[in-house]
Amino acid sequence: MRIGEIAALVGVTPRAVRHYHRLGLLPEPGRRANGYREYGIRDAVLLARIRRLAELGLGLDEVGDVLAGDEGRELVDVLEELDADLARQERVVRERRARLAELLAQARSGRLPADGPVSPELAEWLTELGEPGHPGVAAGSPTAAWDREMLTLLDTMVPEAERARMVELLRATAGDAAALYARLDALADTAPDDPRVAETAEALAGIIPAGMAVEVPDDGFADVLFADLAPAQTAAVRQALRLAAERAA
Repeated sequence: MRIGEIAALVGVTPRAVRHYHRLGLLPEPGRRANGYREYGIRDAVLLARIRRLAELGLGLDEVGDVLAGDEGRELVDVLEELDADLARQERVVRERRARLAELLAQARSGRLPADGPVSPELAEWLTELGEPGHPGVAAGSPTAAWDREMLTLLDTMVPEAERARMVELLRATAGDAAALYARLDALADTAPDDPRVAETAEALAGIIPAGMAVEVPDDGFADVLFADLAPAQTAAVRQALRLAAERAA
């Protein structure tokens, strides 16, 4: 094979092949009488491995280290590893397409929440929260809007296997949500040492599921998390999370 042929076979550009030669990742092959490089199957396998490792997020220096550890391995071992890499990528693509199919179904039926793409479990819950008369709805509540954003954020952080459980826990507390939103809204113009802060924290801690009871460290993440809350509201939520975490320990 010539350089254009091996590049097309593996799915890279001839320029990339030459770059790998310069870096020493891909040894220079023998040349024909006319001076053109002549590549074989082992060159193609090695080039494919370089590409796969780069696609997995390794820097080219790291790719070189991995390839150095491959010296002496049987060709079948390398091919099997490449096949496993491809299988993982196929699995990721299938999962993404399945997720996209769910989002398309939600969008076509008008069930896709305004908050953006979320898991099917949370999408169903947010749709329920938007239904008139639902006990968890607090129309016009700023803290309700904040809570909705936090749930959307949590949805991206909670492992897929635990999302259904998270929504189940949320449903268990829906009946008290509207009243608590109102109490938090009332703290918007109060001082953090107002007695109502502790009272609201106690009430809020009482409905936080054990699985969601975690203290938030005082760092940059907390600044983002509480950016839309007033100082007294932030104090109440922090105290509530601390109390819930202590009780769950």
